[in-house]
Amino acid sequence: MSLGSAVTTWLRGMGLEILGWILIPLGIILMPLPGPGMLIVAGGVALLSRRHVWAQNARGFVEKRAIDAAKYGVATVPRIVMSTLGGVWLAALGFVWWHGVNIPEFELVNIGFGPELPGGRAAAFGLWASALATWALIAFSVNRWRLHLT
Repeated sequence: MSLGSAVTTWLRGMGLEILGWILIPLGIILMPLPGPGMLIVAGGVALLSRRHVWAQNARGFVEKRAIDAAKYGVATVPRIVMSTLGGVWLAALGFVWWHGVNIPEFELVNIGFGPELPGGRAAAFGLWASALATWALIAFSVNRWRLHLT
């Protein structure tokens, strides 16, 4: 192995390690906000599972729970319809955030809100990303588990 390829391999590995450590706290911060926070955390854990045993264990736990939830979510047609409508709701909220409607000013735990929606257009993109992720996961789950049950 040449020095150049060794350095490239090391940088790639360190880059994935650093990216994994960035994604986990970023996803945790994004969980209460509109956006795919849990997916970002799962991506960070997946990247770190290449080098860390704790991440491998967490990844196995998360994978099992995600598969169980996906199977449960597509077990009946009403669940599929409600999940799809949840994606529509996220997309509609994204349009509301994009157009920046004014809201009444109020205070919650000494934090002021209003007259603009928090997050602005970045929140709209987060909502749209969540809607797209929702629909993609529903389609994948239906294809993977619902269509192959018979």
